[in-house]
Amino acid sequence: QVQLVESGGGLVQPGGSLRLSCAASGRTFSSCAMGWFRQAPGKEREFVAAIRSSGGTTYYADPVKGRFTISRDNAKNTVYLQMNSLKPEDTAVYYCATRCRGASGAYSLPSTYGYWGQGTQVTVSS
Repeated sequence: QVQLVESGGGLVQPGGSLRLSCAASGRTFSSCAMGWFRQAPGKEREFVAAIRSSGGTTYYADPVKGRFTISRDNAKNTVYLQMNSLKPEDTAVYYCATRCRGASGAYSLPSTYGYWGQGTQVTVSS
C-alpha cells in the first residue's frame, strides 16, 4: 500500500508561483516513477509532468513546458512541482500519483499509475 499526500496549493495571482509537494509512504519510493496530473471543473484529468525513479528523466505536457519543473528527493520520499508564470487556465485540483515496477505505457496515461493522492487545489486569479 502507498500513501500520497499533496500540499502547497492555494490562491495565486496570474504570473505568480507555487510549489506543490507530494509526500509518499508505505513503499520503496525511490523505485517508483511519480507523476502530477490536474483536473479542472467539468474537464477530464490531464497529465502535467512525470519523473522517473532515478530523477534523471522528466516529461511535461506542452501547456506547462518551460513554466513547470518536476523534481524529487528520494531521501525525503517527496516529489515537487515548481509552478512559475501561472495562468488562470492552470486552475485545477492537482494530484500526484505513482507507478512502480511492472507498469508500462506512456507516462502521460493516468491508467498506468497505481496510487493517487487526495489532491490539492490551485487557483490562479486576480
